[in-house]
Amino acid sequence: FRQAAKQGLAVARYALGRCFLDGRGVVQDVEEAVKLFRQAAKQGLAVARYALGRCFLDGRGVVQDVEEAVKLFRQAAKQ
Repeated sequence: FRQAAKQGLAVARYALGRCFLDGRGVVQDVEEAVKLFRQAAKQGLAVARYALGRCFLDGRGVVQDVEEAVKLFRQAAKQ
């Protein structure tokens, strides 16, 4: 996923973010996961917006912000 993520593929950025969030195949790094989710969300990937929203809802890698989480969930749902 790393190579495809470096090339800017949104779905690869999301998938690599999931790996970092869960520590699958890499050392767990929630902040890196959030960074990758943000990049993929900016590219319009709905599942990345949802994942980023979950991070805001749970306060994982970011300061907890329920309003931002709801905003991201709504954006993802519109897609």
